[in-house]
Amino acid sequence: MATYVLIHGAGSDAWYWHLVAPLLQARGHDVVAPDLPCDDDSAGLDEYVDAVVDAIGERTELVLVAQSLAGFTAPLVCDRLPVDLMILVAAMVPSPGESPGDWWANTGWERARREKAEQDGRSVDGDFDPITEFLHDLPPDALAEALARPPRVQSGTPFAKPWPLAAWPKVPTRFLLCRDDRFFPADFMRRVVPQRLGITPDEMDGGHLPALSRPQELADRLEAYRTSLL
Repeated sequence: MATYVLIHGAGSDAWYWHLVAPLLQARGHDVVAPDLPCDDDSAGLDEYVDAVVDAIGERTELVLVAQSLAGFTAPLVCDRLPVDLMILVAAMVPSPGESPGDWWANTGWERARREKAEQDGRSVDGDFDPITEFLHDLPPDALAEALARPPRVQSGTPFAKPWPLAAWPKVPTRFLLCRDDRFFPADFMRRVVPQRLGITPDEMDGGHLPALSRPQELADRLEAYRTSLL
């Protein structure tokens, strides 16, 4: 039995994983999905890591799964605890000394996002639309539930300070990108991941939030990664 540690992204909470968690538990695994203090202006990456480490407690055989901004958090957890496997899902990949706030310009994200929108015949000008960017491929029931939940405002605090690690942790790492991701476009991640991690990302269909749009496929992918190490 493994312990899956599911780390949500910015402006989110543990509910993001509510469809994936029972699928992993049904296979006999323990699942930890902590709420990060993303709406707390006093909390930075250190506090995010503390929240994850505290939730793990004494559990072992850890498989970390990091969504989006959690790509900055999960490697820091690996620096604190023994981790068997880290899986990045549509995630940011930091370089040593880079803050999350600098990541966008350093990777060329804005241009990539705009080019993707132009290819799709969309505009990214005007106010940010979470339905268009994040929720466009959710099934109707998942979309209705997501829209009914009170939004969490993401604090800017964790974006300010440099990522403190001198190198990527020596933990087996896999990356899973989403081919229909409008926020982190697939072509963008196909470039960034090899440049920064030295690995080729795997791919699945779906947008930026596969735990809501394709939970069964995502759970199957996570299990395939885990069993490949046995």
